[in-house]
Amino acid sequence: MSLLSIQDLQVEFSGFKALKGVNLGIGDRELVTIIGPNGAGKSTLLDAIVGKSPVSKGKITYQERDITNYKPHEIARMGIGRKFQNPNIYNDLTVFENLLLALKGSHGIFAAITSKLTRLKRHKITSVLEQIGLIEYAGTKAASLSHGQKQWVEIGMVLAQDPSVVLLDEPTAGMTPEETHATGEIIQAMSEFHSVVVIEHDMEFVKQIAQRIVVLHQGQNLAEGTVEQVQNHPKVMEVYLGRERIAA
Repeated sequence: MSLLSIQDLQVEFSGFKALKGVNLGIGDRELVTIIGPNGAGKSTLLDAIVGKSPVSKGKITYQERDITNYKPHEIARMGIGRKFQNPNIYNDLTVFENLLLALKGSHGIFAAITSKLTRLKRHKITSVLEQIGLIEYAGTKAASLSHGQKQWVEIGMVLAQDPSVVLLDEPTAGMTPEETHATGEIIQAMSEFHSVVVIEHDMEFVKQIAQRIVVLHQGQNLAEGTVEQVQNHPKVMEVYLGRERIAA
């Protein structure tokens, strides 16, 4: 049984159908990678899951509960965390303070930072810092971090909320090859405790992390399977990957 289930999902913007009936099931602690050309509907799918884009038809079920068109804050509180393409962190705060602010139950920057730091909170933040490889940067202002490190901070801010499902939209965008590989290791470790859905364009990165790949095209499911199965799927080769890129 799926922890998160997408059934015949359709999203329409001013007459344009961005999603035309997408189906997807995410199991408990499963790592799923979604690929597809620009305009395939990948980010729109994540937007619909977290209540950012209204669903015109279909159903989203989480833990057997229909959450279709719930508000974003309601979905976040239920246990679905989302990281967007560009890092959205507080540059004037330290890495530790960013994670403190993100902790479940924190309300407002001042209240989060000035409230008593319990042993439980410190342990949680330390655990997340270790997960994202930034334990040595706990006291560093976020503004001085590299782009990749800022991406990891935002991943950490999602993890600090204790989600069951983590949605990552192009988490390696703008990263160096070394940062990209490290991100893959972070995501693989995350999937031991969370269900993870990753949207990505970098096929080498996809090969590093992929357990199950779902391919979208023009707002619909095109193919699904392992790296090898997707690489050899005729329609995928035709519309997205290209024979030379598959062989790379």
